[in-house]
This record gives sequence, C-alpha cells and structure tokens, in this order.
Amino acid sequence: MCLGYPAKVIEIFEDKKALVEYLGVKKTVNIALLRDVSIGDYILIHSGIAIEKIDQKEAEEIEKLFGEVKDANN
Repeated sequence: MCLGYPAKVIEIFEDKKALVEYLGVKKTVNIALLRDVSIGDYILIHSGIAIEKIDQKEAEEIEKLFGEVKDANN
C-alpha cells in the first residue's frame, strides 16, 4: 500500500521537477510520471514523486481525513 499526500504546485522547473506546498511546507518533487502539470494543480506525492493529479476538492478531503486520523491518535 502506498500513501500519498496532496500538495499544490507553486513552481515548475525544466528538469521535470516542481516546487509544491503542503500544510505550509515547501518541497521539490519529481513530476516526470505526470503529463500537463501546471502551477496551481494539486497532485498526490509519494516518496518525493508525483503519482497522480487530483482536483482541489479531493485534496481538501484527503487533508481532512489525515487530520481526523491524527486527532484520533492523540
């Protein structure tokens, strides 16, 4: 099973990498597996690699679920 976290693309580089933001944290990830990634897109990240494009609503739902899991474990 792989677990991906949603992130918003804020910058794209020529080397098939992008700067993304998730919960205020910025990170450079590999986007070579995806086509047509644009600034403002939401993508799922696993081990530093973008594995899927998603819409904003799905990204927000995933973030909410992660928050519920975190709260349940406290």
